[in-house]
Amino acid sequence: METSYLKRSNRLLNQRNRHQLLATVIINLICLAHGIGIGWLSPTLRKLQSPDTPLQFPISVKEISWIGSALGLGSMTGNILSGLFLHRIGGRLCLLFMALPHSCLWLLVYFAKSVDYLIVGRFLAGITGGGIYIIHPLFLSEISDANIRGTLASMVMLSVNIGILIGYILGTYLAYHLIPLIVFICPLCYFILVFIFIRDSPMHLIHKCNFAAAEQSFRYYRNIKEEEESLSMMAIGEFNNIKDTLTNDDNKPHKVVLKDFFTPAAIKGYGMAAVIVIANQFSGLFTMLNYMSDIFAMSGSSMDPNTSTIIIGSVQILGAYVSTILCDVFGRKILMLVSSGGVALSLTAFGFFTHFAGIYDLTDWGWVPVAIMSMDIFLGNIGLISCLFVLMVEMFPLKIRARATSIAIVVCSSLVFLMLNIFPLCMAKWGLPATLWSCAGITAICFLCFLFFLKETKGKSMLDD
Repeated sequence: METSYLKRSNRLLNQRNRHQLLATVIINLICLAHGIGIGWLSPTLRKLQSPDTPLQFPISVKEISWIGSALGLGSMTGNILSGLFLHRIGGRLCLLFMALPHSCLWLLVYFAKSVDYLIVGRFLAGITGGGIYIIHPLFLSEISDANIRGTLASMVMLSVNIGILIGYILGTYLAYHLIPLIVFICPLCYFILVFIFIRDSPMHLIHKCNFAAAEQSFRYYRNIKEEEESLSMMAIGEFNNIKDTLTNDDNKPHKVVLKDFFTPAAIKGYGMAAVIVIANQFSGLFTMLNYMSDIFAMSGSSMDPNTSTIIIGSVQILGAYVSTILCDVFGRKILMLVSSGGVALSLTAFGFFTHFAGIYDLTDWGWVPVAIMSMDIFLGNIGLISCLFVLMVEMFPLKIRARATSIAIVVCSSLVFLMLNIFPLCMAKWGLPATLWSCAGITAICFLCFLFFLKETKGKSMLDD
């Protein structure tokens, strides 16, 4: 394993892949900013519900559920907009647009006069998040080599997770009105760097019949200069192979027709995508991040809820980082199996502790909820979270890949809205243990589906079905 990791690390940093890595780092700045917006909410909600609220208006439990779930509605909107415009205007312009709604989030947070400001702000943040989860994986799959594609694509969630931890820390220790002024720098830097360094992908330019620009883009992302004759001839051969695959004999792009969405390969892709999306959302991993402080307050833990949340944020980064290391070493399937099985067991254990904490005095065991939730978040991030967008791109046939991925992410975002809306209501009505056991049961069923039906896609060419 160590040898495989060192070889993969060298591939990331070698001359051919440097521009791909640079592009990944730049476009993930908005993922970092999006993560800050997610993580900031958890400690901030507790402040807004306290007598020392920094705002001049009260917030009810119902309004909290809408502040949380507005992100899901915005995400669906961002998915749909991205799916509509990605092929029309290209990845570069879509990436630039992602900075606008996220910037508006922090303006609305700073000038909030009512709870509606926060709801609209979270909705706009969701538009950016929804766009990220479609544009980034597709764009990276089109500019990256197959042997590092999984690593680069999984960096999307690593960046989001780093942002979530930063958001937890900022929301816990800084004044409410200071945070927007600091975080606003992130989307601004992102916009400038994307404008300067990012080019449209070769595949998009081929679809637009702009073959000269497509070849230049291919050379740019492979970091091949014209004076490097041997590499240049190799690049021309690779580029022509891509162009021939994406076009007809008359050099016109292949047209997508309705029957392309109903091939056996497409139908199999829909089925597995449905299982992956259900596991991703009904495991509660993303939902719990938004309400983490409240969950720890209800769990029977004696540790400070905000401190526990920061610990979880750190563990989450570790899980996402491990995924970037292992995704192109062991493959996607084993990570999904370990992740889903571990999450199901962790949620079950967390539910039992919370249940017995309401009956017995478990003060001396107050560290247990943090330990179990750390395991849950770590295992969730090595597969269910980080591999989601890698698999979404790789499992669909070439001709419908972008559209089918967009549809799958729209469904995922609708479940984000549903879970963010009902999770606090379920905790209030059923109690935390029953809510967690329900999530564990669904995740266990998804584990069995992965075991018997998920196919490995490591090293798959993006030109193959």
